[in-house]
Amino acid sequence: MRDEIMLIFSTIVGAMMAMAMIVIRLKASKKPATIRKIILPPFFMATGFFMFALPEARVPWYEAIEALSVGAAFSLLLIRTSKFEIRGNQIYLTRSKAFAFILIGLLLVRIIFKLIIGESIPVLQTSSLFFVLAFGMIVPWRIAMYFQFRKTERSRGHRTTLHQTLL
Repeated sequence: MRDEIMLIFSTIVGAMMAMAMIVIRLKASKKPATIRKIILPPFFMATGFFMFALPEARVPWYEAIEALSVGAAFSLLLIRTSKFEIRGNQIYLTRSKAFAFILIGLLLVRIIFKLIIGESIPVLQTSSLFFVLAFGMIVPWRIAMYFQFRKTERSRGHRTTLHQTLL
């Protein structure tokens, strides 16, 4: 009974955090993107690996690799919907109409997985697996964003040079 309550509680808290992140991501597209804003979130998130200091949170390596792989697969949807554009002399992350729906869909899939898996795996291990899944999703997405940003930045530099040449 206690594990069921913890599972439900952790799912609700996780869903609320995910919804907050969706709102933050949608608002972030109104401000210029920077390398720092792209690369720092995975570093901040990496502090979550301290949970593995607790023996109860540890999972077998093959389960961690599976969770990491599922996260990487989920990241493909985020990568496809994350594009940059130049407005003025700044680079912005464009708001895809599908982005919020994809994030909500991924959240629902993660909650369903969590409820199914949570019945057979202790709560701390379930949390660990979903942390690894989320980390596996954010790292490839942010790496792809970094390269897209740099490509957009180079085209902005080229455009600026071309524009200066034409003047």
